[in-house]
Amino acid sequence: MNNLIKDALRIPVSEPRQTISVSPVTLKVEGRPIPLELRITAPLAGDKLPVVLLSHGHGPSLYLPSKDGYGPIVNFFAEHGFVVIQPTHLNSKVAGLPADAPGGPLFWRSRVEDMVAILDQLDAIEAAVPPIAGRLDRDRIAVIGHSMGGQTAGLLLGARLTDPNDPVAQNVDMHEPRIKAGIMLTAPGNGGASLSEMAASRYSFFNPDFSYLVTPALIVVGDEDASAHLTVRGPAWHEDAYHEGPGAEALLTMIGGKHGLGGIAGYDARETDDEDPERLEIALRITWAWLRSALYEGDDAWAAAEQALVAHCAPHARVEVK
Repeated sequence: MNNLIKDALRIPVSEPRQTISVSPVTLKVEGRPIPLELRITAPLAGDKLPVVLLSHGHGPSLYLPSKDGYGPIVNFFAEHGFVVIQPTHLNSKVAGLPADAPGGPLFWRSRVEDMVAILDQLDAIEAAVPPIAGRLDRDRIAVIGHSMGGQTAGLLLGARLTDPNDPVAQNVDMHEPRIKAGIMLTAPGNGGASLSEMAASRYSFFNPDFSYLVTPALIVVGDEDASAHLTVRGPAWHEDAYHEGPGAEALLTMIGGKHGLGGIAGYDARETDDEDPERLEIALRITWAWLRSALYEGDDAWAAAEQALVAHCAPHARVEVK
């Protein structure tokens, strides 16, 4: 029991299970300058477990943007039945690559390739982590990404990307059909006139085409997440995937939420500009419920969560569906 949480407890979820976390798990990936390091967090018991690939953001902290961050969402999803696989992307400070390395500063393409490599090497991952061997449901794989990780998730879900400053990056299609659903947390929105001067200069690859985002998705935003360093449009910028993506089924808006969504990236984290246990717990429960129903036909977790949100948590969040 967490005494910091009140209203969110009215949103129903499954009973928590004991979990195990294994790190590091190392994969060799052809063409990657360093090995891909992972953390695997999973329920101790149960078979045919659905899988979440979690893509971290960029952020100022040394360790949170890596396999060792995002404890709140990792622990919650594992405690409620998912196997969570966390890579350390090349943009992580832990990786130690300079911003001017090939693919830098944010290594957007490599981040997506990391996720594809994980899917390609699930056999190797199971062999390296005996407690999960034979327990993964490979027909129920999802992706969750926060901030820059939200862009990574969007590309895997079908969104395309054109970098006006890179002739090679034109209408890039990295859609991954093995991923059946996804959640984009405070993801970057459209490029062009939506970008700040700094972002247009340094991050011109923030230029998606969400009209190709066809895999079922939940978009999560904070209504105070202005991200002025990246966009001139304020919080609405982070909603673009919902309004333009055919597969984006629902939009969860956290009232009073900023980029940290109450603490997604870590407990007592420097990343968290709006630390709030209630907000965080609502975000966790609603995203879990949506993903359960997206992966399991006939599962009523999402419908029950929507009802509870309206009845008990309306001051904290709202949901819009297409």
